[in-house]
Amino acid sequence: MGMVSEFKAFISRGNVVDLAVGVVIGAAFGKIVTALVDGIVMPLVGVLLGGVSVSDWKYVIKPASVDAAGAEVAEVAVQYGLLIQTAIDFVLIALVIFLFLKAYNRMHQRAEAAPAAPPEEVLLLREIRDSLKR
Repeated sequence: MGMVSEFKAFISRGNVVDLAVGVVIGAAFGKIVTALVDGIVMPLVGVLLGGVSVSDWKYVIKPASVDAAGAEVAEVAVQYGLLIQTAIDFVLIALVIFLFLKAYNRMHQRAEAAPAAPPEEVLLLREIRDSLKR
């Protein structure tokens, strides 16, 4: 019974719920950035590179062929263009999250607290000191 109650206490903590919400929102945000990269950024990069899509870049190890039975054998290729596109996707997601967290931290910075008033005893001692000086 102790394990179940500990698990309930763990789950009911606010941090776990916040983390779960963050993961769900992060996954949705990742899809948005992936769509941005796939639909806007990479086509522009492809145009700059002569009309070739970066995701189509590959190194063909064994070209496609037809076997003796007439069936088509697929090519064997290392698709490094997909890796480059995924790396750009990751960098953009990391950049946007960094900028979001930077703005969030700036908004939630604690205002510089005014210095606390000295205790009553210190005020009384200062009054006594000032009266003795006169």
